[in-house]
Amino acid sequence: MMEEKSGACMKGLELAEKYYEEYGRRMIRGQFPDIADQTAAGLVGYGSECLGFDDEISTDHDYGPSFCIWLPREVYIKCGKEMQAAYDALPKEFMGYAGRVEEEQGKGRVGVLCMEDFYLEILGRDSVPGTPEEWAAVSEAALATATDGIVFEDPCGKFTAVRDGLLAYYPREVWLKKLAESLARAAQAGQYNYARAMKRGERVAAELALTEFVKEAMQTVYLLNRKYAPFYKWMHRGMKELAVGSEIGDMLALLYQIPDPAAAWEGVSPTDYLYHLNTDDGRVLVIEAVCNVLVQTLQEMGLSGRQDNFLQNHVGEILAGLTK
Repeated sequence: MMEEKSGACMKGLELAEKYYEEYGRRMIRGQFPDIADQTAAGLVGYGSECLGFDDEISTDHDYGPSFCIWLPREVYIKCGKEMQAAYDALPKEFMGYAGRVEEEQGKGRVGVLCMEDFYLEILGRDSVPGTPEEWAAVSEAALATATDGIVFEDPCGKFTAVRDGLLAYYPREVWLKKLAESLARAAQAGQYNYARAMKRGERVAAELALTEFVKEAMQTVYLLNRKYAPFYKWMHRGMKELAVGSEIGDMLALLYQIPDPAAAWEGVSPTDYLYHLNTDDGRVLVIEAVCNVLVQTLQEMGLSGRQDNFLQNHVGEILAGLTK
């Protein structure tokens, strides 16, 4: 017997799978038996629900009983419209949840989709990148979007073959270069430009440097976990799920709890803090603590043998790994 809605809002992935099991599978196998074995189903793509990060705030748009059906292009051309009509005829309300209400930009994310076009729209290509140049040309957020969510069924394996190829992650050459780039940007923003901006009284520049450091530190942690970083809005939330360096997420959050550090830079001359830290600024202490953890992780993973915590000094060690 079908459960009814109760308590906290159900996660979109769970709701989608239950809806598919109740109605979707039966519709596909009953009304389209000749192509059922070429049909993949699940919920993958854009939206917090595909990451499992959705909550009650998320239910104000693009939320409700729904799932994706992916068909190979040749099958989609022949049967896509008919199957979409069958999908549209499924009950809109399910387990006490109203039917999905889509915003204009959210249309076409669920229902019957062409497999190749699904990947093409997200990645700019319908296959797994081959060369390092092809991998580098695809944004990391796009790779995260194309590999999130859950595939419920894929009997022919065509949709999953691309998904698995993407989940195999970057080739080592691309991975090391991206890691080196993130470390260099984090060092420049947090360990160099933040202090220089504060010395000049350029508060906007300092805040931009701090934000850039936070972004690149998070990016580095995702790279060390060999996991694609999601859209910026969910990067920090996603760190809780990471096996390596997840504590850095909590450390970065401290940067936004520290009182205004302007007083720590009053009366500072242009030659002050060139070769040592202004430890009166709590943000500087947190930045350096984050860098210490990153360096320790690099050492533990055999990516760098250097001992100092200036991230820029580890870039050469990372790039040296390209020849190993």
